[in-house]
Amino acid sequence: MGTCYSHLSPDERIRIERLHCEQGLSVRETARLVGRDKATVSRELKRGLWFASNENGSYRPYRPKRLKTGPWTSMPFYSALAAQRRADLRRRESRKPHRMDSDRLRSWVMDALRRGWSPGLIEGRLKLEYPGDPVMRVSHECLHQWIHAKPQRDLDLRQYLPRGRKHRARRKGRKVRGPRIPMRVPISQRPKTVDSRGQFGHRESDTVIGAAPSRVCIDTQVERKSRRPFARLVPDKSAMATARAEYGIYGDLPPRARIDRTWDNGTEASCHTLVDEALGMPAYFADPYSSWRRGTNENRNGGIRRYLPKKTPFDDLTQAELDAIVQETDDTPMKQLEYKTPNEAWDEETSRLQSKTTNPTTCVALTS
Repeated sequence: MGTCYSHLSPDERIRIERLHCEQGLSVRETARLVGRDKATVSRELKRGLWFASNENGSYRPYRPKRLKTGPWTSMPFYSALAAQRRADLRRRESRKPHRMDSDRLRSWVMDALRRGWSPGLIEGRLKLEYPGDPVMRVSHECLHQWIHAKPQRDLDLRQYLPRGRKHRARRKGRKVRGPRIPMRVPISQRPKTVDSRGQFGHRESDTVIGAAPSRVCIDTQVERKSRRPFARLVPDKSAMATARAEYGIYGDLPPRARIDRTWDNGTEASCHTLVDEALGMPAYFADPYSSWRRGTNENRNGGIRRYLPKKTPFDDLTQAELDAIVQETDDTPMKQLEYKTPNEAWDEETSRLQSKTTNPTTCVALTS
């Protein structure tokens, strides 16, 4: 079993300089003392040789096939410091993304970034729209490197990325003193089939808060399978206002499109039993400080926050403007939906429900 290859370290280059250049040992003897193959040391010496000028003391790389004329008449020498600098430069140059040299690809990517698409979404959408064009291909990692590369810094393309956080939040949060919601049903009692997202109609709920002193909030409801969000302006974060907003969102939907919903532990969900009884739609509550248990809703709220950042008051926001924001997020493809949009996934699911309604199957009556 062969050993793993590793580049020469700065210490090894210093030893090569001392043994070969200062002590005059042969390449083979130098390689033996350094612990490297003789070809590695020979290649390093040829790559790192320099000429010194007799006139002004400047240097230039040694090229064996180039005719030595003019002031460059001294013998070539090896410098460990210069060789290390050139090795670091070669390493940086090799990692530069050259995929974005195509003008057509760069124009398409710039337009997608301005529309708020993430690098991962751009990578998948290119495969869907240009299945037979190898030029229109770029990985999400290459895009990240290209966005943060020095030539693009003046364009400030980082502002178009979906997230700008410097540190990631912990997956599991802190402990809490106790529940503040009456008749709270924990998420552990929710049917396990909900976790697989195989059934349509399961929801996640949350509240987006505006900047003080404004009390206006946004009630958001997201369907887990299609990832389609619904949003309604509420005058405040009270429990009754939230219950009315929920009833307004779910009241016109068929029962199969509103099976249950999952809340966090905010006090705005204290009147959840009113909606439970009116619509037959039970509510479950995630563990305290565990927003990742409702990741779909948190993700879609992040899409709304791109248009309404934190510390933005909602007093002047109208329901029509909010609907336009939600509609634009619904028309953005998602990787989890195989690069379909939430609207397209929603239409497919509702069409299946309508087909089941127009073509009912034989039902078996359940007796007690």
